[in-house]
Amino acid sequence: MSHPAAAPLRVIIADDQATVREGLVLLLGLLPGIEVTAAAADGQQAIDLVAEHHPDAILLDLNMPVLDGIEATRRLSAEHPEVAIVVLTTYADDTSVLSALRAGARSYLTKDADGADIARALHSAAGGLSVMDPAVQATLVAAAGAGYTPHPGEPRDLPDGLTAREAEILAMIARGMTNPEIAKALVLSNHTVKSHINRIFAKTRSRDRAAATQYAQAHNLH
Repeated sequence: MSHPAAAPLRVIIADDQATVREGLVLLLGLLPGIEVTAAAADGQQAIDLVAEHHPDAILLDLNMPVLDGIEATRRLSAEHPEVAIVVLTTYADDTSVLSALRAGARSYLTKDADGADIARALHSAAGGLSVMDPAVQATLVAAAGAGYTPHPGEPRDLPDGLTAREAEILAMIARGMTNPEIAKALVLSNHTVKSHINRIFAKTRSRDRAAATQYAQAHNLH
């Protein structure tokens, strides 16, 4: 039996441009330690393929038809929190970057990144780390200095990188709801709820539900 560490990182690619999509499939397919399991041409197809293949990570373009990358990221974060989302896009403007990160993306690269950069970002994201290329880092610093204001309808600022869905579940924990009760209320599987809660505990540095409840109360999230 092979050691789990030797298992390749299973990745789905989502990009509406066929030439870009096919190029990424070929590029990543040649890299050691990565297995491309499927490729999607739009956001909805990306969500469907993630549900079908359960990859470790998804490489996602923002500008896609049917369902754009931001909304696809938001839904993937809610429905498949265990899948690391790496955005690869042409745009590094503050609205795109911050919207993607707030929606749940773990890393953000522009399309001038090379294969090694992309592979490193995918592996890091799957391991729980974030990777931003220099252009994106500069954008984030500039946006922070300018006092970025979210667009109407964008989720409000949440502490410690919590997503809107995680904040919702944290509030339910603070109200004393059990995992099965949360799963039923949000129409999610128990496994998905547990994955969300594990991420909530990690982000809020909570050892248990009591600590998470105190965190929710301190940050007015209950």
